[in-house]
Amino acid sequence: MLFVSTRGQSPAVGLSAAIAAGLAPDGGLYVPQALPAARTLQAGANLAATASELLAPFFAGDGLQDELAAICGSAFDFPAPLLPLATAGDHVLELFHGPTAAFKDFGARFLAQCLSRLPRPAGQPLTIVVATSGDTGAAVAAAFHQVPGLEVVVLYPDGRVSPRQAHQLGCLGDNIHTYKVAGSFDDCQAMAKQALADTALQAHKPLSSANSISLGRLLPQMAYYAHTALAHQAATGRPLNLVVPTGNLGNAMAAVLARALGVPLGRIALATNANAVLPAFFAGGDYAPAASVATLANAMDVGAPSNFERLQWLYGGDVSVLRGQFIARSVDDAQIQAVIARRYREQGEVFCPHTACAVAVLEQLRNEGIAQAGQDWAVAATAHPAKFEAVVEPLIGRELAVPPALAALLARPAHAEPLAAAYAALREQLQG
Repeated sequence: MLFVSTRGQSPAVGLSAAIAAGLAPDGGLYVPQALPAARTLQAGANLAATASELLAPFFAGDGLQDELAAICGSAFDFPAPLLPLATAGDHVLELFHGPTAAFKDFGARFLAQCLSRLPRPAGQPLTIVVATSGDTGAAVAAAFHQVPGLEVVVLYPDGRVSPRQAHQLGCLGDNIHTYKVAGSFDDCQAMAKQALADTALQAHKPLSSANSISLGRLLPQMAYYAHTALAHQAATGRPLNLVVPTGNLGNAMAAVLARALGVPLGRIALATNANAVLPAFFAGGDYAPAASVATLANAMDVGAPSNFERLQWLYGGDVSVLRGQFIARSVDDAQIQAVIARRYREQGEVFCPHTACAVAVLEQLRNEGIAQAGQDWAVAATAHPAKFEAVVEPLIGRELAVPPALAALLARPAHAEPLAAAYAALREQLQG
């Protein structure tokens, strides 16, 4: 299979080249030249087996084809359980049981496994540049830590991530270089994109990406939706509908692609925080990226969701068709707090601020009759609530147990270098 840019100005390349590059030369995002035909799929014996079967068409003919099963086995070695919530028909898909307690562990580990198998010139490491609004950078740092031939540069907005997120970002060292940027996530993302598009820099320092703009992050994220939906349909005979909390649109885009490949997913609703660019578009307005605002659900503080380009590509740029496929709602900080406090008080359920956005939207859809009685819905729980103890603990009135893997990271010393929110500052560090 070949892959092309969403902007149509770059040559088609194979999967390995697309993964290694991260961003296409024209600044676009890599997508399949033609989407594989929808298939009748069955859940494998485990998540890794489902992932291998689902992703096989994308790896066909590529040098990584024979490595796919091993890549999936290494990346998908922790569970993603679907658990019932108190409301009949409602579920939570827990995606936070990996090393950094966030869903991004799946894609980051998959990408690391792919890149570690690609040939590189002797003595010339590949540098991964990753912008993060909180969880991506920690997942990438953990997945790539001490992997030979790979360096990682993490950019995060200083003061706009939780204390535990910041600690995770700066606690590994070795081949992981962490910078706290005096700006927003959008600044970090713009700087990362400029670096990837800097051909003069790339000529002597090969760079790639591990954000959700990376095809190697996006494709594996389809697997947990596929495995869950296939198992759910086999058990109940019903499709599973989703509410996905989203910022850069990568996790939701993975669900959309899985559905297009024949996975029995029903409606897909997008839950954002106060950064409401996507809800405004799906309500009929223009797609108008805006400066991001800081919220309690900080990993979703994105004002210019990169994967919107992929969503447009999938629907051929037909705005009316695209708008008809999704529900998108915005949830503010007061609603996040109210949901966390009430659901714990009434049902004993505990959610991180991002998952709380999805829970709030599902409650709205149930109350409005859009999510009908008899339909099964799941919210994607994107991070463990203990990562956001400063927000969650005061609302539920007790301390949260910290998962062992997260506790191990928090026990390490952490450090991040300050960096101006300007590409020149990043370029100087990369050149050095």
